[in-house]
Amino acid sequence: MDMVCQDKTDLEAPGLAEIEAAAQKLKGRIVETPVVPLVAEALKTHLPEGAEVTGKLELFQHAGSFKARGALLNILDFSDAEAARGATAVSAGNHALAVSWAARQRSVSAKVVMMKSADPVRVAGCRALGAEVVLAEDIHGAFDAVDRIVEKEGRRFVHPFENPLTILGTATCGREAALQMPDLDVMVIPVGGGGLIAGMARAMKLLQPNCRIIGVEPSGADSLARSFAAGSPQTLEKVDTIADSLGAPMALPYSFAVARDHVDELVQIDDAEMLRAMARVYDGLKLALEPAGAASTAAVMGPLKQACKGKRVGIIFCGSTIGEERFAKMVAEGRELA
Repeated sequence: MDMVCQDKTDLEAPGLAEIEAAAQKLKGRIVETPVVPLVAEALKTHLPEGAEVTGKLELFQHAGSFKARGALLNILDFSDAEAARGATAVSAGNHALAVSWAARQRSVSAKVVMMKSADPVRVAGCRALGAEVVLAEDIHGAFDAVDRIVEKEGRRFVHPFENPLTILGTATCGREAALQMPDLDVMVIPVGGGGLIAGMARAMKLLQPNCRIIGVEPSGADSLARSFAAGSPQTLEKVDTIADSLGAPMALPYSFAVARDHVDELVQIDDAEMLRAMARVYDGLKLALEPAGAASTAAVMGPLKQACKGKRVGIIFCGSTIGEERFAKMVAEGRELA
């Protein structure tokens, strides 16, 4: 997995001019997703007292998640020779869908590696976008497979989070959020590998320096919290969470460094909290979120409820690429836990 673990600590976080330029490059190519106040009665009783909570609807993005931003910036950066050889990626689902979609925008061949446990809807979605899908037993096998694809086929690897262009893409999401939700006290962002929170936190701190950035991880996939505590990127021996989109088994140098410099706090939530949040958001807003998409809400309703009292709070519904059957089952479980 040498290619995955390149040392990028010498690279600087993107500046505001670079983020603005990226936003202009993506303008008209991605969705400027709206924001919505969480005022439904089904939600209000579970939210912090006196708080104004606003959610960014990034689940309405192309390919169903925020990942489309970074994926497209990567594909647009391909030279003609690289475009001719094609793209490859490794993913639990959302990044694979995003790379498949982005590659199609430029008529680039995509070959994505996913785990056999991936939601069948995500696998079918990648194939519908024209990508070839390779299934691996687990995340480590998936990274090994993508290394072999690069070596054998010469495809350019689009990393799901350890990549300056990927993080620049998430920074455009942070820029939008900062402009759409002015004067926030707190922004709560889900954490998987760290790409979303690194880019969003960088942009938010540049545009709203007084906004407190809080990351939320599943308790069974807390690689960034462990890395913050150790002062260096850490790898988990085991990942245990229903939120497969947040199940990255490691933190890596560049995304870790950007996140460390811009994130104020990390909290953990368990699977039950995500299931309850999925059910409550569906009942209140009729949004069908995957577990990762409900993570910010779960944190605000759970470990951050006291700290967010009376605050202006931003959250992000980061994605929804989940099959109907799986979603219905999880919402039913969430209602039982409520």
